[in-house]
Amino acid sequence: MLPKLFFVYFAVMIIVLSLLVVTRKNLVHSIMWMLLLFIHIGGLYLFLNAEFLAAIQIIVYAGAILVLFLFVVLLLNIREEFGQRWFIRSWQGRGFVAAALLLAIMLALQYIVLAPMGKYSIDYIQRETHAKVLGTVLFNEYVFPFMIIALVLFVPMIAAVVLAIKRRKA
Repeated sequence: MLPKLFFVYFAVMIIVLSLLVVTRKNLVHSIMWMLLLFIHIGGLYLFLNAEFLAAIQIIVYAGAILVLFLFVVLLLNIREEFGQRWFIRSWQGRGFVAAALLLAIMLALQYIVLAPMGKYSIDYIQRETHAKVLGTVLFNEYVFPFMIIALVLFVPMIAAVVLAIKRRKA
């Protein structure tokens, strides 16, 4: 009973915090809610016995990525952008976008195919430890996508610096 209670707590808090992140008008407050969200996701990983993923969640996301977000928000001086209305104000437009996204998700879920069991079974992972198996898979089999993700995270930071330099010159 107690494990289900903890899982429900983490699941509900993750949903509530996600909604708080996307509904706040102040971007700094939104980032602080995102920090709490990432900590709860790390707690959920701990609950699921994925200690390494929990540590990575806290160190990488709650640490590095949120600092990057905060840096970009403070560097770009977003207050000037709030004066302009970029989004549709009517509920019909937002409803259409939400319905289109829901339809796309439902169509994508129809084509899910369960793959056969791989060589990394639960017994193998418990025998070799989570971190060792994850490191082996990440740096042997998926090293190219791992490097692409590093590049994808690096490019926005450079773009923010370039945009900030252009605004100061103007």
